[in-house]
Amino acid sequence: MTTECSQEPFPFHPLNQREIRGQFDGGSITSDAGGLLLREVEKRTNIIGQFASCFRDYRDPELVEHGVAELLAQRIYGLALGYEDLNDHEELRRDPLLAVLVEKEDLTGEQRRLVRDQGTALAGKSTLNRMELGAAKLGEKERYKKIILDEAAVDRMLVDIFLQAHDEAPKEIVLDLDSTDIPLHGKQEERFFHGYYGHYCYLPLYIVCGELVLCARLRPSNIDGAKGSVAEVERIVEQIRQAWPQVRIILRGDSGFCRDELLSWCEAHGVDYVVGLAQNARLLREIVAASAQAESQFQQTGKAARVFTEFVYQTRNSWSRARRVIAKAEHLEKGANPRYVVTSLSAQETTFPAPSRWGAKSLYEELYCARGDMENRLKEQMMLFADRTSTSWLRSNQIRLYCSTVAYQLMQALRRLGLAGTELAQAQCHTVRLKLLKIGAQIRITVRKIWVSMSTGYPYLDLFRQVYRNLEVIPLR
Repeated sequence: MTTECSQEPFPFHPLNQREIRGQFDGGSITSDAGGLLLREVEKRTNIIGQFASCFRDYRDPELVEHGVAELLAQRIYGLALGYEDLNDHEELRRDPLLAVLVEKEDLTGEQRRLVRDQGTALAGKSTLNRMELGAAKLGEKERYKKIILDEAAVDRMLVDIFLQAHDEAPKEIVLDLDSTDIPLHGKQEERFFHGYYGHYCYLPLYIVCGELVLCARLRPSNIDGAKGSVAEVERIVEQIRQAWPQVRIILRGDSGFCRDELLSWCEAHGVDYVVGLAQNARLLREIVAASAQAESQFQQTGKAARVFTEFVYQTRNSWSRARRVIAKAEHLEKGANPRYVVTSLSAQETTFPAPSRWGAKSLYEELYCARGDMENRLKEQMMLFADRTSTSWLRSNQIRLYCSTVAYQLMQALRRLGLAGTELAQAQCHTVRLKLLKIGAQIRITVRKIWVSMSTGYPYLDLFRQVYRNLEVIPLR
C-alpha cells in the first residue's frame, strides 16, 4: 500500500562503516503492482462487471461518490491481493494503484466533496460495509442500506461465467458437489454446533466443474449435508442445457450426497451420476470373496492390494429402485479398507476403440477418485477468504461468500488465460498472488500518464512478461 511522506528518520545498525537510515519519504509506493494483470483479465472477461449488474443502487445519484461497480471492484481486487477484512481498506483507500484497478478518475482523491475525504480516492470500510449489509429489498424508510443484491442473478451469473470460459460446447462435463465447514467465532445468525467438525460453523454447498465454481450457497450446519442440492443442480443443469443442449452431464459426490431424491432426479432428467455409498453390513457381505482375495494378495506381496467387483443393490427402505454399485475391496497394512460407489453409468458403454469405458476399476479409479481435485477448489476458496463470514446475519455473510467466489473466478481466469503454458499454470491462488501480484512499485501520476515503476529486483520478470503477452492477444470485451 502507499506510504505517507514523513521525515522522521529510523537509524539502523550500520553495515561496516556505512550508516543505514530509513525514512518514509519514498512517495506513492504500492506492494501490489501485479494487480494490473488482474485488471487486464477483467477487461477481457468482465467478471466483476457481470457481478455488479446483479445489484440495484437506490442511493441519490447526486450524493454518490463510489458507484456499485467501483465498490465491488475495490472489495474483490482487495481479496485477490490478500486483504481479507474491510478494516484493511481504511489504508488501502489511499493506494493509487488500487484506484487504477477500480477505474477511478480521481486517483489521489483530491477532488472529493468532503474535506475529510480528500486524499483518499477509494471508499472506506463503512461504505463497503453498508454495501455488504444490504437488505433483500428496500425498506420504505431505509436511510443507509440502499444497495440491494439479487441473489438469483448472481447464481445465474456464476453459470454464465462457466459457459463463457469455453470456446465451444464440450461433449461431456462432470459437476462435483461438496460441502465444507466455515468455523464461526461469534453469535452469527443460524449458528449451530456441528458434531463431525467439532465446532460452531456454517456448512456451505459448492458445485464445481473443473476449476470453475457454479454454486456457492451458504447454509446453517444443523442440516443434512445434501439439503438443497437437488434445487441447485436442477437450475444449473437447466441453464447449461439451454446453452449446450447436447452436452452429457455427470454428477459426482461423496456419500453425503447419496440420497434417493438426488439420484432419482438425475435418472428422471438424463443426468448420470457416480456417488459414494457408505458401507453397512449388507454391503460388506456382498464383497466377502473379493475381500478375501485382496487380503491373500497382500499377504503374498506385502503391498496394498485392490480387488474390484460390482453388483446390483437396493436398500430396504430409502431407495426407490435397485442400482449398480461398484465395490473396492482393499487390504492395507492396517487392515481392510472397503469403499463403495453407486452409479447410473453402464459397464457396457464403450468408446471406440477402447473396450469398456466404465468397468468397475476404471470407473472408480479414473472417474470417482478424480473428485479429489474438488478439495483443491475448496482450499482455494479459503485462500480468497470465503471463511470471513463474521457479520451477524446469514444474508450479508452470503454476500461476502459471493465476493470471495467472484475473486476466485477472477484469479482462475488469470490462471486459465494468462498462466497457460507457464510454470504457474497449475499453481494455487496463494502462490499466484505471492509470485505474480505482490510486486513493489513506485506510482507517479501526471496529466497524461500513470507511471508504475516496478522493482528492478523482481525475480519473476520473465514469467510476468509471458503472462502479459498471453493476455495481450485476447480481445477486450
